[in-house]
Amino acid sequence: MIKLRQSQQRGHAIHSWLDSYHTFSFANYYNPEYMGFRALRVINEDKIIPSAGFDTHGHKDMEIITYVLEGELEHKDSIGNGSIIYPGDVQRMSAGTGIFHSEFNHSQTQPVHLLQIWLLPETNGISPSYEQDNFAIAKNPGKLHLLAARDGREGAVTVHQDVYLYGGILGKRDRISHILEPQRHAWVQVARGGINLNGLSLNQGDGAAISDETNIVIQGTTDAEILLFDLA
Repeated sequence: MIKLRQSQQRGHAIHSWLDSYHTFSFANYYNPEYMGFRALRVINEDKIIPSAGFDTHGHKDMEIITYVLEGELEHKDSIGNGSIIYPGDVQRMSAGTGIFHSEFNHSQTQPVHLLQIWLLPETNGISPSYEQDNFAIAKNPGKLHLLAARDGREGAVTVHQDVYLYGGILGKRDRISHILEPQRHAWVQVARGGINLNGLSLNQGDGAAISDETNIVIQGTTDAEILLFDLA
């Protein structure tokens, strides 16, 4: 079974410096039918204007993944981390017992386009931690790359939840597949471009919840960038 979540159905918030689309209920956007999917709680597509960003704010008991599509985003947090997140990077921040951070676009001319992803952790009250790595998936298109995993295998960043996050860049007619083990589910999010997912058409901003399927087949209908969450 595949349930589509079309881009235009998402929540939308515009601030003076931020244009944000919410796949699931978030902040002032509430939809009881879309409170998350399995452990996946938030997918926000954010565009931050030049010389602006999120002031210091706090999180608790959440696994937060930042995935930059365009531009450069500066991160600073209360446990001593400071970095720049570039396209191709995956940043994981475990908020645990509590963490404060800020995210800022220092460019004078270029906006930052990113996906902000929240996962519910398996256990509350863990120590806050941070991890960032570059996967350069654009250099190896036409396949799925493991970006985040509970066991950190294959160089993926570690998340405190039974989730495997894959990313892929597809050219037109590139075809990839992913096997879902019994009792597992998936969410596919189209970050850019268009794809065909098991015979269904998805475009930028669209998502799909997948259950009771064995084989996920994704083909590019244009140049595309996707995320695939394999979830318990």
